Amino acid sequence: MGDLPRKGREVLVVRNIGCLVTGNPWKSPQGDDPWKSPQGDDPKRGDALGLLTDAALIAADHLVSWYGPQAEMPAVPLGTQILDAHGNAVLPGLIDCHTHLVHVGDRSGEFALRARGQTYLEIAAAGGGIMATVRAVRAASEEHLVETALPRLRRALARGVTTIEIKSGYGLTVDDELKMLRAMRSLSARQPVEIVPTFLGAHTVPTEHRGRPDRYVELLVRDLLPQVAAQRLARFCDVYVEQSAFSVAQARTILTAAREHGLEPRLHTDQFNALGGCALAAELQAVSADHLEAARPRDIRALRRADVVAVIMPLCEVYLGRGRPAPGRALADAGLRVAVASDFNPGSANCEDLAVAATLAVSRCKLTVEEALLGITRHAATALGRDDLGRLHVGAQCDLVLLDTPSPVRVVSDMGANHVDRVVKAGRLVHSRDG
Repeated sequence: MGDLPRKGREVLVVRNIGCLVTGNPWKSPQGDDPWKSPQGDDPKRGDALGLLTDAALIAADHLVSWYGPQAEMPAVPLGTQILDAHGNAVLPGLIDCHTHLVHVGDRSGEFALRARGQTYLEIAAAGGGIMATVRAVRAASEEHLVETALPRLRRALARGVTTIEIKSGYGLTVDDELKMLRAMRSLSARQPVEIVPTFLGAHTVPTEHRGRPDRYVELLVRDLLPQVAAQRLARFCDVYVEQSAFSVAQARTILTAAREHGLEPRLHTDQFNALGGCALAAELQAVSADHLEAARPRDIRALRRADVVAVIMPLCEVYLGRGRPAPGRALADAGLRVAVASDFNPGSANCEDLAVAATLAVSRCKLTVEEALLGITRHAATALGRDDLGRLHVGAQCDLVLLDTPSPVRVVSDMGANHVDRVVKAGRLVHSRDG
């Protein structure tokens, strides 16, 4: 499948792959639906993950140029870099499509307060929550934000994450939001994980605008959005629709203006309360609607009609101890593409491990293992508007995770374990467990 790489191109070969997860589902001759009835590991029967056994893969100039049975691998130029998978599984690079990775400050005390019975919203009303991180970020320099984030990105890479979305939203002034987005740009140049920046100026209403949220919305639309767009600091604009944050009407104003500036809309919605955010996501044809713990059947139907990607983040629900998982099974059964993300942040999901989020998506949200794996690869890419990531096809960016096990299922089933042996980003080896 693909073309023979020509001499003079930068070529990478991965051989002796026991199980290659392509992320390209296909139907068996019997017409089984690969999304609803995964048939296991035998590619002759069809499967949801597009599995190939005894496989090899070739990348040329950072893109996949061929993959298929090892016995059919074409000759490659002398000097080609060759990685031996030793009969183990290879996946597309993992994608964390919703994080708040750039932050400073310590909110561990809030975890203790919740253990004593205080709720997330009560802590926020008392001056904690998001605003506690906002105060810390406002006091930090851009370089401090970068230096604090670099180790987190290294840890994410070591666990197979090759692309990560990062939101602003802890500055909430013109200067501080731009500072956060510039830090993301610096991070992109200083390490190999691909960063997709999202402007989340509408994360919460800052203290200085409390009681006058419309004035803050005007600041976002009039002053911040034009600068974010002019400096090309973000691809997406996100808004948090919640009782403690922004109304549907305010979100519509912000996201409509964002689209006029070329930023695509996304929404935090239905985390604690169903306020109509899903209907707004459908109305605006947002790329994704994220959280969805409180989503109702009519909300799910609205998302499905508009083909909005549903992003679930079970780490947040478990960390907060709310006992209300997102309805992953209902979302998948409705025909939605369900992505799984970490929501890594200092207050409500202080965990960087995307694979653990996938484990909880199975045990808490009732996705199948195949759906969870697609949720951190192919569907996560779709939640970022990318069709060149998250699956392996000729012409896709060659992002790979080489495991230390023949079974890709163990990424999800072995909670907390790290089965990542090596990581390839854009056709280049960027991480190896042995250093």
